[in-house]
Amino acid sequence: MNKHNQSRVSEFLLLGLPIRQEEQGMYYALFLVLYLTTVLGNLLIILLIRLDSHLHTPMYFFLSHLALTDISFSSVTAPKMLMNMLTQSQSISYAGCISQEFFFLFDLLLTSMAYDRYVAICHPLQYTTMMSQRVCFFLVTVSWVLSSANALLQTLLLAHLSFFRNNSLPHFFCDLSTLLKLSSSDTTVNELVILTVGLVFTIVPFMCILMSYGRIGATILRTSSIKGIGKALSTCGSHLSVVSLYYGTIIGLYFFPSSNNTNDKDVIVAVLYTVITPMLNPFIYSLRNRDIKGALVNILSRGTFSG
Repeated sequence: MNKHNQSRVSEFLLLGLPIRQEEQGMYYALFLVLYLTTVLGNLLIILLIRLDSHLHTPMYFFLSHLALTDISFSSVTAPKMLMNMLTQSQSISYAGCISQEFFFLFDLLLTSMAYDRYVAICHPLQYTTMMSQRVCFFLVTVSWVLSSANALLQTLLLAHLSFFRNNSLPHFFCDLSTLLKLSSSDTTVNELVILTVGLVFTIVPFMCILMSYGRIGATILRTSSIKGIGKALSTCGSHLSVVSLYYGTIIGLYFFPSSNNTNDKDVIVAVLYTVITPMLNPFIYSLRNRDIKGALVNILSRGTFSG
């Protein structure tokens, strides 16, 4: 068999989570609950924002798109992982693996949400102008376009690599860095692109968020009203929690990868940002947000009275 034919791998074997065989059933039930909670919780956020006119503001417009992203992000990996655990199968087709890579998008919406909070607190009088409907649509469109362009670039570069030595992935999804380790091709270009994209799509947005909250912090400290400080902290607290969860795990995984061959730490951290974080977002925003809780009460009351 020549090298060209060897390179055409028909499937990969996902070795899954670092758990024992007898624990599969328990973890399957756990991750099924987490995934269903992610989907239903984020769908509820989208529904509330759609139905309650009081939530038709830039902040909740971004939040609805973040909820949609969380559903998509989690759905790229969790269903396949659950299916493999249920059927005791480890296989994923080559096309399925490439598809996972394409739909595994970076989330740039958190930067737009930080900018929204910055304008609301630091420039309240210009908020309506600076965060007009046109600006909001532009920021969301740029986020989706840049994320899709990065995904397409990474996917095309990955599709040109050869795989014929080993097709076993010590992961529960087709993680890009793990795939590169399996490739028999020169991955220098891929690694350079990953480094560049990591700086542009992770470090730069993260620094922009930190700068926004630095300005917000300075503005809050100049505020004499305790009530104003409390309100500002309340509106920013939820977003800061999500930013810490998302960027903390991403930076820990891709900029401080595991040095051993088992990749157990990398797999566990990947679970945090692909399964846990999207599931926690609805709880973080709803538990700390009076508007969301108020909208839920209004919808439930309306349904009770109509019934």
